[in-house]
Amino acid sequence: MIEASSSGSSSLPSGAAAAPPSKAGTVVEAVGHFRWVICALLLFATTKSYMDRQVLSVLKPTLQHSFGWNEIDYGNIVFAFQTCYAIGIVIAGRFVDRLGTRISFAIAMTFWSLASMSYGLAHSLTGFMVAAAALGLGQSGLFPASIKCVAEWFPKKDRSFATGIFNSGTSIGAIITPTIVTLIVVRLALSWHWAFFLVGGLGFLWVILWLALYRHPAQHPWVSKAELAYINSDPPGTASKIPWSRLLPLRQTWAFGLGKLLTDPVWWFYLFWAPDFFQRRFGLTLAQIRWPIAAIYLISDIGSFTGGYISGWFIKRGATINSGRKTAMLICALAVTPVVFASRSNHVWLAVAVIGLAAAAHQGFSANLFTLPSDMFPTRAVGSVVGIGGTAGAIGGMVIAKTVGHVLQRTGSYQIPLIIAGSAYLVALALIQILVPHLEAAPVET
Repeated sequence: MIEASSSGSSSLPSGAAAAPPSKAGTVVEAVGHFRWVICALLLFATTKSYMDRQVLSVLKPTLQHSFGWNEIDYGNIVFAFQTCYAIGIVIAGRFVDRLGTRISFAIAMTFWSLASMSYGLAHSLTGFMVAAAALGLGQSGLFPASIKCVAEWFPKKDRSFATGIFNSGTSIGAIITPTIVTLIVVRLALSWHWAFFLVGGLGFLWVILWLALYRHPAQHPWVSKAELAYINSDPPGTASKIPWSRLLPLRQTWAFGLGKLLTDPVWWFYLFWAPDFFQRRFGLTLAQIRWPIAAIYLISDIGSFTGGYISGWFIKRGATINSGRKTAMLICALAVTPVVFASRSNHVWLAVAVIGLAAAAHQGFSANLFTLPSDMFPTRAVGSVVGIGGTAGAIGGMVIAKTVGHVLQRTGSYQIPLIIAGSAYLVALALIQILVPHLEAAPVET
């Protein structure tokens, strides 16, 4: 990475390599790496959030047997989560913008960790729905805070890669949760309640690290002047607040929102129903299912890193931000399409490969989609725009929860949901191209 020297001097710190001059003046290599420590904290938070979500889906057959749920009942629990997530995320976006990243993120993690643990106290369908609703409300702060944090700590050319890194936590959480649940329930012979208690309680360790390490880069004692200059190398915006009334009518807001509306439900589908798919289609037990699930999300992690890297690779070699982002998204959208054949596979590992490729492509698409608000909006509006888009995605999740529950109850087949999953990304990218053909800046500056 390179940055323009604010002093115009060509001298470099020891160990730094010189870069060729540009029209803007002499450039130097970025110095300091603390921003990646912050990115690691975001990665751990995202991992924790998806562990909390995945415990329910891994234990789905156990809980259905214990409580006598049918597929519609399980869909209603997921629907409760999605409904409160949809309500909460738009409020969370404004909350993050007003309260700041450090405090708002700590509050959100504390709240959703308690909600995750409360699953272990539930003894009825209603109790699980209440716990799911609380979890959805608490986790609504995750992505608004994370995307705003990336906008504060990284220049535009690095944001898709940083987003891809922390977004890979969605896969890491899903990889390790089946193993952890198996260890707790099968190996240690503890009741299913303890899976929720122990996984949920991990959030308090993260809060301690976050509060100890996080400050705004301009106020952080461990950020060098050179690194701060690199972080702030994009042209600054104004500091005044932007009301929702100015954000909602914009094409840029709708482009991001529709992208989330169409693609987020696919990831929810994988998260909440993939374990059941393999148990239903191939008769796998709780202990056996961890390896296919781990493989799927390990593959998807590659997509998270690669999708963010691809767009940055194009941009650093002369492509515009618009063409770099959209080319990467198109590659990912095409890679998703084979998932429509997953339910026809007669071999578990062939199904794993197809679903894993689709999950990887989703992560790559998502890493670039999440970067669009910071590409088109000033930093002070990013949290609110991400909140609006997150609400749209959660609404889509509400629809998929009801749809999959009813389809499975009536047909016993995953074919219809898989067709939806295979086509959603191409439709989303087409709508984004129609609304923002050049990723032009949103007209919100005064």
